Amino acid sequence: MQPVSRHNSWFLVFFLFTIILFLANLWFGSVLISWDRVLHVLFHSNSNDRLAEVIVNQYRLPQTITALSTGILLSLSGLILQTLFRNPLAGPSVLGISSGASLGVALVVLAGSAFGGWFSMTSLVGNLSMIFAAFAGALLVLLVIIFVSARIGNILTVLIIGIMLGYAVSAVVGVLQFFSGAEELHAYVVWGLGSFSKTTSFQSAILLIIALSGFIMTMLYVKPLNALLLGNNYAQSIGFHTKRINTILILSTGLLVSSGTAFTGPIAFLGLAVPHLARGFFKTSQHGILVPATVLMGASLALLCNLLARLPGTDISLPINAVTSLVGAPVIIWVIIKGRHFKTM
Repeated sequence: MQPVSRHNSWFLVFFLFTIILFLANLWFGSVLISWDRVLHVLFHSNSNDRLAEVIVNQYRLPQTITALSTGILLSLSGLILQTLFRNPLAGPSVLGISSGASLGVALVVLAGSAFGGWFSMTSLVGNLSMIFAAFAGALLVLLVIIFVSARIGNILTVLIIGIMLGYAVSAVVGVLQFFSGAEELHAYVVWGLGSFSKTTSFQSAILLIIALSGFIMTMLYVKPLNALLLGNNYAQSIGFHTKRINTILILSTGLLVSSGTAFTGPIAFLGLAVPHLARGFFKTSQHGILVPATVLMGASLALLCNLLARLPGTDISLPINAVTSLVGAPVIIWVIIKGRHFKTM
């Protein structure tokens, strides 16, 4: 089979897989609803089936869109970071970016009681403040990492520094938790477990718009990303302004990670594992293929994890982090054991 034909076949498989999982997330749940009732609610604005309308439109559809969007956001950010740092183990969680976003949210949720009400007005701003706070925290960690990477040539050292930053940020969050009130602490702990079910229709629509915008933006930078795989010097030699490109991609990555984190909590392993799965299935390092492949595989994997976490037919709902870790951890272990690296390093 020719490479192009093989790629098209995999694209078709994962596209269909994503659609099937999207529909399955609308169909299956703790309350069993027949498929014809689900279709009637989706395609008829004036449905007489009030129960199905509430369950599908107000709960399952926003949750499904959130899962799909978050899978895209985190997977794209992981691919971009692995390319920028030319390291297969770079990712939002490993480099401390997710921890930075968590710190921003912790300041919004916990700081009101931890600092005697100094920031109590911040919590009243609502979800918009959480997005900005998560973005600021993620961006802070990213800027520190890029500052260090510009002065240290050893990528492994940069990776270790990123891990240490994650520990330091987690320590600050721990201090905030210690001094916070019971209500704020409970809200933050529940948020930290990760869930796709806390978003409204409006919030899920925002996430979907950000995810699609991130995909379009990344596709516009396919050529620079391919060049950066060979190093900054090579990218500069063929005419790319590497500092500007790196800055734009870092800011974009911060927005992608913080947007998903603010609404869903820190979701583990998706950003780290999905790019490796895309490379494994599509057998390429060309971003023109990897970017859409990562989007499809990230969306489908997040939808699968959300379906597994809900345990259809029961009233039990597992934390989404537990499921993504069970799926993603074996992938990362396999990468380490195999000693895989970018072919173009």
